[in-house]
Amino acid sequence: MSEEELGESSRSPHPDIHQQETHALPPYSGPYSGPSSSSQEPASAPTPKGPQRYPGLPALDYRLYSPPLFELSADSTTIRSTAPYLSANASALVDLVRAQSTVPPKPQLHITGKRNSKVDFAIKLNLMSLLVPDDPRQRMDYIRCVGDGELAFRGGAKPSLEPNADSVEEWVRRYIEDPSTVKTFTLERVVANLDINWLEGQIRSMIASIGYKGNVTVSFPITHARVTVQNPDRLNKFFTGVTAFFSGKRKYEVVKAVWPFATNKPGEAGRRCVVQSEETWWREWSVPIKYAVANKRVGWVTNEDKLEAIMEGRGKHELVIDWGPDYQC
Repeated sequence: MSEEELGESSRSPHPDIHQQETHALPPYSGPYSGPSSSSQEPASAPTPKGPQRYPGLPALDYRLYSPPLFELSADSTTIRSTAPYLSANASALVDLVRAQSTVPPKPQLHITGKRNSKVDFAIKLNLMSLLVPDDPRQRMDYIRCVGDGELAFRGGAKPSLEPNADSVEEWVRRYIEDPSTVKTFTLERVVANLDINWLEGQIRSMIASIGYKGNVTVSFPITHARVTVQNPDRLNKFFTGVTAFFSGKRKYEVVKAVWPFATNKPGEAGRRCVVQSEETWWREWSVPIKYAVANKRVGWVTNEDKLEAIMEGRGKHELVIDWGPDYQC
């Protein structure tokens, strides 16, 4: 997750959701910016029935995270397909891009404490629910294309400023008509306007307050962030790999599904968060996080930890932590 993506202002018309009030997004608008049609059932859905709902989870069509003919990468960041029809049929690829834009990436918070090579704690939190409000009319997600003067993979082996196109459909047409032996088209899901610097500061201050002086790492990785289509191997994977090595893979990374945490960057007037502010989130989660760190947790901190803090007061009292006799900074 780049600072540029997180720092962009984000609010766009979403006509598919009851014609809600809109706000301009000059810094984030490309030559094409439009709705992800999140209130409609994707045309490529495998059955006519609506998506299953899971109580306690954001209302999303979770089938889209593992569509047929796609494989998830080992690091869970990318789903990829070499299905021939997606590199031959422009309508099919456009439908795929729009459908995949209706579900967000999975932003996470990872906090790790080490002394030399010894891991004292390594906790993870899922932040995806901060992008999806309970009321679908309040969603702010939108699709944008690469803008003029923006460096990106525009159908070449290296990032460039040209060529330009006016819409998702035009970029897809260029990809379909590209005669290259090895080519890919990627949709990237990004998070915008989350103040990770403020959150990291709060986390580091809290950990210092309980006497931990080891090396603390705070990161905000994103999984389920990329959807990639590649034209099928014409002969075999070895031939494709050799061809890509010598001639370069032709990449189209020009379309993004933007999922804002808030309408504007931190500190800007009129900023409104999709679900809750960073400060509110920290008030709710600081005690469970502190308790997990103090108990040298290795794993996830979940709503169950928050329930125990609320219902049982767990972690709200002064914590006495023994970091062990082998303590070395």
